[in-house]
Amino acid sequence: MAGEVTVDALPYIDQGYDEPGVREAALAMVEEECRRYRPTKNYLEHLPPLNVSAFETPAMHEEFERLQHRLPMETLSMKRYELPPPPGGKLNELGAWTECVENSQAQLEHQAVRILNLQLMLEYCCPAWQRYLRTLGDLEKIASKKLAELRRELQEVNWRRKSLQTKGGEQLRSLETKWVALVSRNYEIEQACCMAEDYITRVKMNPSILEYR
Repeated sequence: MAGEVTVDALPYIDQGYDEPGVREAALAMVEEECRRYRPTKNYLEHLPPLNVSAFETPAMHEEFERLQHRLPMETLSMKRYELPPPPGGKLNELGAWTECVENSQAQLEHQAVRILNLQLMLEYCCPAWQRYLRTLGDLEKIASKKLAELRRELQEVNWRRKSLQTKGGEQLRSLETKWVALVSRNYEIEQACCMAEDYITRVKMNPSILEYR
């Protein structure tokens, strides 16, 4: 895979992270890389274009248009709650008064419906709210259970990683000890070879050395 990075850090067995200067050195490396990094003009060009109007309703679209054109917000119309009499020129017309009476009856029915809604709310709102709270409680229990499972899985992953790194650390320390022993042995053999070569060279130059041995 392109750009794949193999992490060879073993935080459970590696030593030296808390030594003075290690953190400062790491931060200096990060700062140096940030100075050398040159971002592209558009590093999100591989992503599809963002559709910002996907969730806009017609009312939201109209409101955004109003804000864009800096138009004032329409005030709340209270006209339908008014009970005006007929205009001055129609005070003697039966149809004008009939229209006013029908408007009054409509307003009265509207207020009666509001009173009924309030009564229904007083009667059923508390049980409905209690059921809603129970539903929220059930959802919270489900989420808490899932969170506990994720934490348990995370703990198991960390435990397995620690176990593997601990075993690997013991093996690495054993191999390091063998490596040091082999390097030391090779150094001793190399020293002995150098001494032997030096002795042979001196014998070739002065064979009489053998007579004194």
